[in-house]
Amino acid sequence: LIHFDIPAADEATWRLEVGGEVARPRTLTMAELRRRPAVTLPVTLECAGNGRARLDPRPVSQPWLEEAVGTAEWTGTPLRPLLEEAGIGPGAVEVVFGGADRGVQGGLEHDYERSLPLAEALREEVLLAWAVNGRPLPPQHGYPLRLVVPGWYGMTSVKWLRRIELVGQPFRGYQQAGSYLLHASADDPGVPVTRIQPRSLLAPPGIPEFESRRRFLPPGRHLLSGRAWSGLAPVAGVEVSTDGGTSWQPADLGEQPSPWAWVGWSFPWEATEGVHELCSRATDAAGNTQPLEAPWNTGGYANNAVQRVPVTVHPVAAG
Repeated sequence: LIHFDIPAADEATWRLEVGGEVARPRTLTMAELRRRPAVTLPVTLECAGNGRARLDPRPVSQPWLEEAVGTAEWTGTPLRPLLEEAGIGPGAVEVVFGGADRGVQGGLEHDYERSLPLAEALREEVLLAWAVNGRPLPPQHGYPLRLVVPGWYGMTSVKWLRRIELVGQPFRGYQQAGSYLLHASADDPGVPVTRIQPRSLLAPPGIPEFESRRRFLPPGRHLLSGRAWSGLAPVAGVEVSTDGGTSWQPADLGEQPSPWAWVGWSFPWEATEGVHELCSRATDAAGNTQPLEAPWNTGGYANNAVQRVPVTVHPVAAG
């Protein structure tokens, strides 16, 4: 999701400022950042609103179904050494990240800014990234520099990054305190959206009916497959149901490319004639499991309820 406009950017003149509660503020060019130690890490990023359109009533915002998620190999330099070199002040409690994109939301004109607790910002896997899948970041993904925070919903990974500021009190900018909160009602103060909840999706088998998207396939053996991920812990298992969640059977897991990337799974299914509802659910190594239904919230965030795919199995018509 791009909140405002894609800002014009030139790597040759781009600067990243590091300041606030630090002993040695500094400004770095992209050339200086690229000379730092680089790592490449597979990471799944998911929009916090992914699945919003499955909630009833549907909150007003981007009407994502299940498509706002993807996995890529991100290349950049770890954030932690840069902060340590700047000299973290004893009073620092959060790190604020500012992007070059600016607009109006909630009646306020502001740059897109988000913060992380200091301990989260110092995780070794948090990156200042300049490449994705071996190529420079495209403009819509934050060229020339962005933050990548594995395990957190995508709003945290600020794009077009140009400012890092350590602060001595919790950041109260709009994108932190006015949005991305789980409100059960308009009067609920809410709790922040943070880590990606465990989730799995299956690739719908067969062919679709145009209007309803209900699937059709012939009886017999079919290999169901999909992906599973969690920002809380590595995926420990995936279960599949062919009867709408009444009974579950374990799927086969592939190799997870990193603790922060999705893992492939598969399940052989002997499809019999009739109407079926296919579901899958993930459980991570910390014991967190997808719910059959997710609690409703006013922003439609973090809906990790199990996916439901209606399928009609019948013999293929001749011709």
